[in-house]
Amino acid sequence: MSDLETFRSETKAWLEANCPAEMREPARDEADIYWGGRKATFSSDAQKQWFEVCRDKGYTVPAWPTEYGGAGLAPAEAKVLRQEMAAIGARPPLSSFGIWMLGPALLKFGTEEQKKHFLTQIARGEIRWCQGYSEPGSGSDLVSMQTFGEDKGDSWTVNGQKIWTSYADHADWIFCLVRTNKDDKYQGITFMLFDMESKGVSTKPILLISGSSPFCETFFDDVSVPKSYGENIPGYVGEINRGWDVAKYLLGHEREMISGMGGGEHTAAIGAAMNRHSAKTGDELDPMLRGDLAMFDVDALAFTAMSEKFMDEMKAGKGHPAQPNMMKYVGTELNKRRHELMMTTSGSRSLEWESEETSGGKPSKNWLRTKANSIEGGTSEVMLNVISKRILDLPGA
Repeated sequence: MSDLETFRSETKAWLEANCPAEMREPARDEADIYWGGRKATFSSDAQKQWFEVCRDKGYTVPAWPTEYGGAGLAPAEAKVLRQEMAAIGARPPLSSFGIWMLGPALLKFGTEEQKKHFLTQIARGEIRWCQGYSEPGSGSDLVSMQTFGEDKGDSWTVNGQKIWTSYADHADWIFCLVRTNKDDKYQGITFMLFDMESKGVSTKPILLISGSSPFCETFFDDVSVPKSYGENIPGYVGEINRGWDVAKYLLGHEREMISGMGGGEHTAAIGAAMNRHSAKTGDELDPMLRGDLAMFDVDALAFTAMSEKFMDEMKAGKGHPAQPNMMKYVGTELNKRRHELMMTTSGSRSLEWESEETSGGKPSKNWLRTKANSIEGGTSEVMLNVISKRILDLPGA
């Protein structure tokens, strides 16, 4: 404990000295989130400073080994770092599907050379990834996907379409599920990695009811995907035709990431925030609404405790494979409740769409956006089915 407390004290001092004041404020819009990649730009000097100091310290991926660009922190140390960053409201220095999803899959299934090649670039913010999973007609039933890669010897020729590809129009590379054997539904999928600037790749944004969207349709027309990017650096993860094993593992990390939208520091103490807003505007909150806010706070804090417990168990190799489904379901439903309460407390102002007072209708647009949380990464209904079958062992589930 003394070593861990020493690390906590050193971490507090490091954060105080290195995290700019601007980076301790909530992100105002998409430009306040740094995703890295070939086309990335910084929104401010503070954002650049915060990213660079964390990159050099290994704190963009603190729990990854140092040889892959991380800080090599033990699980308990990484947890302390998360807690201390949350305590001062520090923004993540780098947001990345490479960190949240592809990275863990590479750490488990990648070759040593493949890890050094791709993970280092991810950790340093040099490459931005998108995810090619869902297809029209193959969302929750992902294994029915039809995008096909024809074997050409040293490469595949890929044809097909993906949908709901978040930030595909900004990504440098894609990790993509491609069918390479039509005779075996599960053991006929390969988890491929390729450049989004490859000839034959195109994207088309999808507009949501919120007025904006990170989602895209992605099309592959005779795209040549190399089987190798160098010695022992395959253009796929795991084994050919065994990509479903990698895909399932990655989905657990994706669902953890999405669940984080609903719990933890993002939702705790919403009641206090609404009370401050009420005092500022002069609007007195209804007693029943105050009760709803208090109930939400209790549920959000309970979710935080559950998430910490599950993460500790998973890192110790004791977690249940279906725990990410629980986190994803509860977290996304909490996020919808959070924004519904925020809309309720703001009254008619929450319905506004364009004024400066509401930053261009931010409350209503954010509320509408949360509806996608319970669809993306697996619908809430599918998550409940998995929980019923895998954890509760309900008959007929």
